[in-house]
Amino acid sequence: MSTEQDTPLVVAGREYRSRLLVGTGKYKDLDETSAAIEASGAEIITVAVRRTNIGQNPGEPNLLDVLPPDRYTLLPNTAGCYTVEDAVRTCRLARELLDGHDLVKLEVLGDEKTLFPDITATLEAAEILIRDGFQVMVYTNDDPIIAKRLEEMGCVAVMPLAAPIGSGLGIRNPYNIRTIVENADVPILVDAGVGTASDAAIAMELGCDGVLMNTAIAAAQNPVLMASAMKKAIEAGREAYLAGRMPRKRYASASSPLDGTFF
Repeated sequence: MSTEQDTPLVVAGREYRSRLLVGTGKYKDLDETSAAIEASGAEIITVAVRRTNIGQNPGEPNLLDVLPPDRYTLLPNTAGCYTVEDAVRTCRLARELLDGHDLVKLEVLGDEKTLFPDITATLEAAEILIRDGFQVMVYTNDDPIIAKRLEEMGCVAVMPLAAPIGSGLGIRNPYNIRTIVENADVPILVDAGVGTASDAAIAMELGCDGVLMNTAIAAAQNPVLMASAMKKAIEAGREAYLAGRMPRKRYASASSPLDGTFF
C-alpha cells in the first residue's frame, strides 16, 4: 500500500499529514528551535507552559514569534506538574493565553527521577479537564488497561511511554504497545523514550498513529539533521506497517527457488 492510499492522522477532528509531533524545549535558542521543527515537518508542536513564554512574560522572547499558531497546532502540556491541581491550573492558563485553545497534552508526574506518570492523578485530572471542555491528549504508562480506560473517559489520544522521558532507551515493551494499538479506537502515539530514528520507525511499524519526541532531536549533536532523520523514519515506519512485513522464519528460504528449474 502506498502512502497515497494512507489515511491522515486525525486528532480531535482535525487532519494532519505529519505523524511526527515535536517538543520545543532544550534547544540552545529559538533560532535552533525553529530550524529543527521546520526540518521535522511536524504540524503539532508541544509547549511546556510552565517553562516556555507564550505571552505570560511580557518583554521576554516569545516562542510564538518563531512558531506562529496560524502555521502550527500548539499543544500546551503540563510538563513539570506533580499534582492534579497544578496540571488543571496549567491547562486553564494555556487556554486563557491562547484565546480559548482547548487541545492540551496532560501529564501528571509521579517521580522526579524517572518522570513516570502518576496514573491515579492522571485519571483524576483527565476527568476534570474533559468535564471542563478540554480536548485531552494524555501521557500514560504502557498498561493496556489504563490506556483503554483513558480512551473510554473521553481522551482524544492516548500517549504511552516507550521508556522514561529523556532516556533515549527506545521501545522497551513493544508487546504492550502493540496491544494498546490493537485495542484502541483513538490515536495512539508513542511519547517519551525515543532516542534515534530506528526507534521512531519501530513505533510506527507496531501500528502507532504517531510519535512525539523532544530530547531525541534537541539533544542530538546536530538537532536539525536529526529532525530530518526522524521525519524520514516516521514515514518509512508507517509505509512498512501498511505494506505488511514478511513473516519471521527460523530458517532461510531462497529468493529464487530451485523447484522447477532445468539443469
